[in-house]
Amino acid sequence: MKKMIFAACPAIALAGPTQAQDGPDSLVTILTAPEPQTQLMAMVLAVQAAQQGAAPHVMLCGPAGDIALKDAPESATAPQPPRDMSPKGLLSKIVGMPGAKVEVCAIYLPGKGAQADVLMDGVTVAKPDAMAAAMIAPNAKIASY
Repeated sequence: MKKMIFAACPAIALAGPTQAQDGPDSLVTILTAPEPQTQLMAMVLAVQAAQQGAAPHVMLCGPAGDIALKDAPESATAPQPPRDMSPKGLLSKIVGMPGAKVEVCAIYLPGKGAQADVLMDGVTVAKPDAMAAAMIAPNAKIASY
């Protein structure tokens, strides 16, 4: 049975890379929360997991999808304490990581009445069958915010 991680907002720490021992192959992060602090913490933990050897796979849905927009709202771009990082800034870092996958949920763009060209480079639209496969992969962990 998969373990799900539900997180609120622990202290932010961006330490240097470490290596996971028998850790998961991937961390599937499902982010729907509208709060910038929660969005940022989800990105912090995805980066930390990547630094420990787990490939980050992020799916943004609902209000969280807005951080993947080329023209993201201020809530996604405003620096957050204590390190003046923003959800979109850290998402951009994840997009550039080898093996990372960042997607918006399949219903996000139709719900906004928009096309994929509104998304920042490197962000695609999730295919439900592929996302489900990523979630049930034998050595994947899921974090949902």
